[in-house]
Amino acid sequence: MKGLALEQINGFRKFYEEDKAAKTANAAMAKTELADLAYIPMNAAKLGGDFSLELPTRGITAQQKSGRCWLFAALNMLREVAADNLGLKDFQLSQNYLSFYDKLEKSNNFLEMVIENAGEPLDSRMMHYINFGIGDGGYWDMAADLVKKYGVVPQYIMPESYQSNHTEKFRKLQNSILRRDAAELRKLIAEGRDPYPRKDEMMAEIYKALCIVFGEPVTEFTYEYRDEEGDFHTIRGITPQEFYEKYIGLDLDNYIGVANSPTAKTPLGDYYEFHYMGSMADSNVHVINVTMDELQALVLKQLKDCEPVWFGCDAGAFGDRKMGIWDPDSFDYEGLIGGAKITMDKGEGLEYMESNATHAMLLIGVNFDEKGEPDRWKIENSWGKEAGKDGYFVCSQKYFRNYVYEAIINKKHLSPAQKELLSKEPVVLKPWEGGVL
Repeated sequence: MKGLALEQINGFRKFYEEDKAAKTANAAMAKTELADLAYIPMNAAKLGGDFSLELPTRGITAQQKSGRCWLFAALNMLREVAADNLGLKDFQLSQNYLSFYDKLEKSNNFLEMVIENAGEPLDSRMMHYINFGIGDGGYWDMAADLVKKYGVVPQYIMPESYQSNHTEKFRKLQNSILRRDAAELRKLIAEGRDPYPRKDEMMAEIYKALCIVFGEPVTEFTYEYRDEEGDFHTIRGITPQEFYEKYIGLDLDNYIGVANSPTAKTPLGDYYEFHYMGSMADSNVHVINVTMDELQALVLKQLKDCEPVWFGCDAGAFGDRKMGIWDPDSFDYEGLIGGAKITMDKGEGLEYMESNATHAMLLIGVNFDEKGEPDRWKIENSWGKEAGKDGYFVCSQKYFRNYVYEAIINKKHLSPAQKELLSKEPVVLKPWEGGVL
């Protein structure tokens, strides 16, 4: 280890003081948001206008102060099918309903991992991962698994609440419960006792706590509504699973995660299975890893087939929430801070934790330039109507290529070579071994 010498710091001081533009930037930053100073309005203006291809949607949702973007995006995709089949102009599926079961299943998965890894030392990589706890976040596979097991309900059947919209405090409480339970289970196993009777009691306690905080999910309900023509309908005594099968009916096994994760650990052209990452103890996350050209072509196929695309991206990279844009050319951070480089190759950015998929939304449109190539993409976000243009966002082609990491694609759009990947035994990775995930 080598420390800084005072002579070096004096050299740094001279380097700064000789740069007049740096001093001007320092004065500007004293009272102005950094992103506003880096903003290049004429570049951002290029993202305006309508889109060559644009799918209609039924409005913007708001996840508020929760990390449920992945679930909102999935349900926003499914609600379009339900609304068409029900003849509704405005419709939402209950996010709180599936959020309840997500937290219940994650709790069970946590305790199962504790039991399975009871022989691991507490300072092992696996126990560090387990004891980090559970959160709101997730992936398409988790949403699909929840829908297949629990079905869906219209939003007013189990509406959002203050707690479902503000999850941080209860998430901490839930993790406190789980960590205490983990310590008790490990002691039982160390004593040679069966942990499962106590684990069942722990899960009952968690279920009760979830009911208190979020409300107890329905097992059967009646849905009354007027369609776009004004006709009144009553659907009586239907279960959430029956509602899904009758009014949505998509076979979610027909969809697959298509990733662009060009790292040494996850080479392109292979099929991957990430263990321990599902909401449920008996499910995992799956992706095929392809070139960005392939991913883009698949997204375009699905949009042209009039179906939105669930996708994961780095929402913290070169974006503005108020304006609703993501574009590296619209923010000159490097120039603002004196020329220090911040951008990295996509694979290196993943490997060095500079970037990863932090947010999930729906791609619902694309614009083509004079050569027929995409130059911007329309996005349905879940940050409410106050963000972006009435809740809708746009990203540039440059952002799409560098910061979009995964898209969920109907398998019918895959090429024969891509379908062949799915017939292989997947490369099994732990959660911390992946690139995009």
